[in-house]
Amino acid sequence: MSMIGMFTSLNISATGLRAQRVRQNVIASNLANAETTRTDEGGPYQRQVVQLQADPKEADAHFVFGQEQLKGFTSEPSHMRIPNPELPIKKGYIGSGVQVAGIVKDGSAPRMVYDPTHPDASENGYVAMPNVNVVQEMTDMITATRAYEACVTAFNSSKSMLMKTLELI
Repeated sequence: MSMIGMFTSLNISATGLRAQRVRQNVIASNLANAETTRTDEGGPYQRQVVQLQADPKEADAHFVFGQEQLKGFTSEPSHMRIPNPELPIKKGYIGSGVQVAGIVKDGSAPRMVYDPTHPDASENGYVAMPNVNVVQEMTDMITATRAYEACVTAFNSSKSMLMKTLELI
């Protein structure tokens, strides 16, 4: 029995957990600074965004070594779906997981709020507020939390299948 790729699903889920944890932390930072008008760099806080990319460190061993992944039989040819040949497949990194490519500042302009009593108000009475939209951040937090939960479910399912396999051996 080949052991290549046995823990691939666990690795993929783990990379997703790490990426979603970073997203949640950045979103929490954005929410915490939604009213910060003065930073060390000068000016209001700028919203941060996490950029994700495929993880080049976690390659699927089956594709790297050129092995067929799925061997099976069918009694009806229509039961087997052939992938769309028009879609490009980067064989070295199929099933590779995800990694944080970086955390970048959102370049959108700050919100200008009229408040002449604010200590950071300009001579016209406007205050440059952070470009953080609380509703958008809360929506992003929900999606990051749901993605994290999906990764936990996938991890636990893979772990359960591996444990059942060990019981059969």
